[in-house]
Amino acid sequence: MLIGAGVFASDAAASCGAVSCFVVIGSQQQVPQEGVLTINGMYNYTPMRLLSGTSGIIPAADQANQRLILDHHKETRTITQTYTLDMNYGVTDRFAVQVTVPYLKRKHRHIDGIGESPDEFGEDSHFSDNGIGDVRITAKYNVLPTLRNMLVLGFGMDLPTGDTRARDSEGQVLESSGQLGRGNVGLIGSIYQTYELIPHRLNQFAFGSYRHTFRNRDGYQFGDEFLFNFGLNLVTMPWLVITNQFNYRYLVHDNVRANLEQSAPPFAGTDPTVIDPTVMNRQVPNTGSTYFAYTPGFQISLGDLITSSWTEAMSVYFYAQIPVARDANDNLAQGTSFVFGMTKSFQLIKPGA
Repeated sequence: MLIGAGVFASDAAASCGAVSCFVVIGSQQQVPQEGVLTINGMYNYTPMRLLSGTSGIIPAADQANQRLILDHHKETRTITQTYTLDMNYGVTDRFAVQVTVPYLKRKHRHIDGIGESPDEFGEDSHFSDNGIGDVRITAKYNVLPTLRNMLVLGFGMDLPTGDTRARDSEGQVLESSGQLGRGNVGLIGSIYQTYELIPHRLNQFAFGSYRHTFRNRDGYQFGDEFLFNFGLNLVTMPWLVITNQFNYRYLVHDNVRANLEQSAPPFAGTDPTVIDPTVMNRQVPNTGSTYFAYTPGFQISLGDLITSSWTEAMSVYFYAQIPVARDANDNLAQGTSFVFGMTKSFQLIKPGA
């Protein structure tokens, strides 16, 4: 039996990226036995703030009016809270279907139009929205189901179920990068591997994934995402697993269909100047990032700690994702994030029944 891998003024809106904490949670990545439904309920708290030495002055990608305005506003912060329901069902012992439904609460602030007022450094603007994000459906196949090994290949699809029309405090539609949904289908390929170094005591795991999202109806396309994770699980007691993992994310620049303009300097009191009126696909500066984190955590098997029908096949877990190295292109960067969660498995259909 494998050790469960630890647990995952202006009409131009802000170029505010929004990300989520990402960790490896074995009950998500693995393939359950035939007829078993594994449910994860997770809470994820992800703050984003400016790094020391960065200005936070970034472009505005006004997709509604097809304008890309350089040096338009100054970022302040973004806080995303995600409540996720993850359902992972074993169709056979080697094939599973997984459905992941996120509910997001997002708050964002920035100083808008820093060159459009002669007597103040922009206007404080804020945004908040709550709702379902993009639902992900994943098919997974375990190509190496041995006693000490597991190798799971996955192919998934993000459905555009999240809101893309939320407005900020000025009544303007926030740009795509700050919305709860991406606005179009995304395709995801993944690979999960685990090996028991010491049977029932110590195992290593690794997970990698790639996401490509197509351009949405507003002409905005999110950059491709690459995730790489590696870690170890140590069983210290029959009911307690200590996890240490490293997480790396690389995000490619976003792209928007727009003209190109230059915002006036602070306190200039003038409108942006058009550099190129041609509406075309343009890379959005200050998007794209790299993020490397160390994530310690633990998982408690309630079924091994407390004997009851309620705690059988049930675990709780906690992780703290601590940034080690970050480059956010002068934009907001993800800070220390937290994941709380619970896993429970149900035998819905007995094999051979």
